[in-house]
Amino acid sequence: IMAANSSTGSATEPPGLETQWREIDNLSQQQLRAGDSWYLLDKRWYDQWKEYVHAGDQNSSSYPGKIDNTELYEDLDSYHLKERLSENEDFVLVPAEAWHKLLSWYDMMDNQPPLERKVVDLPSTVKVEVYPVEIYLCLSSNMESTVSACFSRADKIHAIHQKIRQHFNVSETAESRLWMRSTDTSSERLRNLNMTVLDACLSSGMTVIMEIRNADGTWPTSRPQIMRNSADEDSYRGPPGVCGLTNLGNTCFMNSALQCLSNTPPLTEYFLRNSYLEELNFTNPLGMKGEIAEAYADVIKQMWSGRHYSVVPRVFKTKVGHFASQFLGYQQHDSQELLSFLLDGLHEDLNRVKKKEYIELRDADGRPDQEVAEEAWRNHLRRNDSVIVDTFHGLFKSTLVCPECNKVSVTFDPFCYLSVPLPVSKERVMEVFYVSLDPTAKPTQYRLIVPKAGQVIDLCTVRTSILTAETLMAVADVFNHRFYRIYQADESLSCILDRDDIFVYQLSSGCVDQEGEEVVMAIYMRERSHYRDYGSGSNSYSTSLFGHPLLISVPRAQCTREDLYQLLLKRLARYVRPLDPSEEVEEEEEEDEEELYKAQTNGVSDDEGEEDSEEAGPSKKEEETQESGQAEEQNNCQSEASPSSEGEERAEEEESSSEPDRGSSTEEGQSASGSTDTNSQDATDGDQSTGVEPSGKEEEDEDEEEEEEEEAASCAQANKRLPGRRRYTERQKKALFTIQAVNSNGTTERGMGEADGGFSFSSQPYIAIDWDPDMKKKYYNENEAEKYIKHQSMDVPHQQITVQLQECIELFTTVETLEEENPWYCPTCKKHQLATKKLDLWSLPEVLIIHLKRFSYTKYSREKLDTIVEFPLRDLDFSGFLLKKTVNSTEPPCRYDLISVSNHYGGLRDGHYTSYARNKDNGQWYYFDDSKVTYAREEQIVTSAAYLLFYQRQDKIRQPTVPPPVPSSSQPENHVSSQTHDGMDGASSCVSMETD
Repeated sequence: IMAANSSTGSATEPPGLETQWREIDNLSQQQLRAGDSWYLLDKRWYDQWKEYVHAGDQNSSSYPGKIDNTELYEDLDSYHLKERLSENEDFVLVPAEAWHKLLSWYDMMDNQPPLERKVVDLPSTVKVEVYPVEIYLCLSSNMESTVSACFSRADKIHAIHQKIRQHFNVSETAESRLWMRSTDTSSERLRNLNMTVLDACLSSGMTVIMEIRNADGTWPTSRPQIMRNSADEDSYRGPPGVCGLTNLGNTCFMNSALQCLSNTPPLTEYFLRNSYLEELNFTNPLGMKGEIAEAYADVIKQMWSGRHYSVVPRVFKTKVGHFASQFLGYQQHDSQELLSFLLDGLHEDLNRVKKKEYIELRDADGRPDQEVAEEAWRNHLRRNDSVIVDTFHGLFKSTLVCPECNKVSVTFDPFCYLSVPLPVSKERVMEVFYVSLDPTAKPTQYRLIVPKAGQVIDLCTVRTSILTAETLMAVADVFNHRFYRIYQADESLSCILDRDDIFVYQLSSGCVDQEGEEVVMAIYMRERSHYRDYGSGSNSYSTSLFGHPLLISVPRAQCTREDLYQLLLKRLARYVRPLDPSEEVEEEEEEDEEELYKAQTNGVSDDEGEEDSEEAGPSKKEEETQESGQAEEQNNCQSEASPSSEGEERAEEEESSSEPDRGSSTEEGQSASGSTDTNSQDATDGDQSTGVEPSGKEEEDEDEEEEEEEEAASCAQANKRLPGRRRYTERQKKALFTIQAVNSNGTTERGMGEADGGFSFSSQPYIAIDWDPDMKKKYYNENEAEKYIKHQSMDVPHQQITVQLQECIELFTTVETLEEENPWYCPTCKKHQLATKKLDLWSLPEVLIIHLKRFSYTKYSREKLDTIVEFPLRDLDFSGFLLKKTVNSTEPPCRYDLISVSNHYGGLRDGHYTSYARNKDNGQWYYFDDSKVTYAREEQIVTSAAYLLFYQRQDKIRQPTVPPPVPSSSQPENHVSSQTHDGMDGASSCVSMETD
């Protein structure tokens, strides 16, 4: 077209004037079609041409001359079109064929470019785009150097991409991405190169920036407005793929899954070759607009650049949380759940099927398995076709049989991984502390074997078979110096977790009858602070729990302060130094009886002053019901202040054992003064792990007198039960501790206790033994209180169950009956049936993921199975499990080699994930523990922590391209550790790094 501008002599001999008009007029009537070219003609030149051809005289003075669009240009230097020109006023539009005819007949003014415009299909109309989009183009490395270019709104972003590459001489092999910047502070990624300029909302004046990936796999920056040259590159060079992942906070589950996928050769090579760029699916409603695939590609390219010790996957974590809200925040999760989401997200983001068609599934109806399987796989590929399907998807056969009409339903379904069950033992091992009724006996730790589906009573039954046949016992979960839960005898053992601190208390040698003649009391140990807590709106003393609580059985008639005091003195005689005879009697006091009761906290005097309370407490059955309900209110406390994780608990017990009962004793015949602590409403609820240390003795007698005067107000009503005022002389006896009714949390509430010295237990039978700090320090032997005895059953090593992986696969293919919650609708019986179901493997993928179902969740129990599964590192043969037998030599083999393992250390509530993986380039095994990477030996890989197994088919495994590295002590500090992983790092990490 531009060649036609050169000279007048290029014009051809035109036809007759009438012919000219007829041809141009006919061509101008054609419909607009998207993508066609139309040309602008100056309206005055066009009108003069019409007048000329209609005159019918070729020698007419109205001859228009050369095509002249001078009036349409803003200037004759840039030849930019003037703004706000109107069709049929300033210009007319003619189709390309008409333009070329006019150009050949009349030629064009020298140097004027033709005004070609494209027809665009806009959402509401099809029109000629008179004003195209003028965009500025530049590179992120030099944003000052820009060039402008015009693009049609119908042009693809790919055209802009190519224009930048050509103008700035960017290599075709360099990976790049585009940013659209509308203002100095706002930029947005242009992800879909197949999107039109119109759909991308690009308008004139905007800038498109090309960013080129660095050699280390990173991008210069995440936003072009802060882009800068990364001239100072890290000097580190290491084996590609041998790279840790930083733990962002409980993200070890994600790091473990990413390391396993990173060391899956076909998937990693797919991303390293940039094959994913051509297959990103931005329109899939089930996908994530390509964002998950791009974020994953960024992580892989950084890990395999060989220029990083460790990569921070923060952007990837953010993308995952954006599209899967369950992974928002920094809670612990299951690596298998993350892996399932990630594989599905990558598949949908890279699905080659842009528009999924509806396919009606057919039952086998007696057809051969081969025919049904091939049909099922074809149907699957019609809707799902991606690198994930190519690499991870297989096919299994599902057979359902109706128990009533024997209808057989056969379907073939794709799978991405195999979730295989582990053989489950019917027994479990539990560790408990037994607290005898004998006050001189230390607690004894037992390891018991009980039925998994058993009840709490089984703990007592098994224990009595080891020791003696005592009768009444109680089982409780001790947590933070209080009872988290007191169990009923018929409760399921599944509600007790392995990490719980379980105590079995001997209550009495005889049964408690239904009339409740005996009361089971929960005894807490509390230490009173030196100073009053005025800030809480009270002037009482705050208290803190310490030690382990105690359960005792008390005759209801003895539920007075004095009787309880004497009982506790005997019960806690092992680790409390008794009072010397000289310390027993304090100074003589003579005062008004009312003043005496004011000085004594709850108005409790000696035997002569009052009678025992006649109010009865609740029966044991009522108490336990109340205790159970109240204990459940404390569930929220357990996650933050567990006394120890399982590993920490055992370590502490070996150094200083956990004593279940603490208290004090005194000589026989001593009586209680009845003085008790009024316990601050803002008590610390036992959150401290130990009692408050005494801060020193400061005028003890004056302090106690002031304390009694302050506390007297809460007990003024006690005087109403006594006769009128009289004077008497009494020699008051000193007490080691005081007794206070409390709630299940160990805190005092208003109205607890009775003025006559008894306890009514209107709400719950919880009692606190309150210690003055100086008295506790002087008479309480903490070392003795912490001692316990290990029963010989603790010395018997716990034998872990070992099974073969093949056994787990056999369980997967075993016939089972559907559960009531998941029945099958029989088309013959026309109702839901509990049919039998059998799964069989039909075809296997190139990379087979085996999920060992270690976490068992049922409506009756929750547990993690620590069974050791023996899995082969090489030559895992599936030929015996496949229904589809090899027909010819072209069929792939059924032998697999291990390439990676995801491990989980810990229990249900907390844990830590790590991984083993074999590097595809050098064949060396590595152990990945977040950012830490160590060499691993093959004999270390099979452990009871193995959770996800990645196998690759042998015919697809390539030989290492480089020799394996030799561990050297001269390597940099942050390099792969020269020490081989010892197999225990993960176990220790589950305590130090990833606790719930």
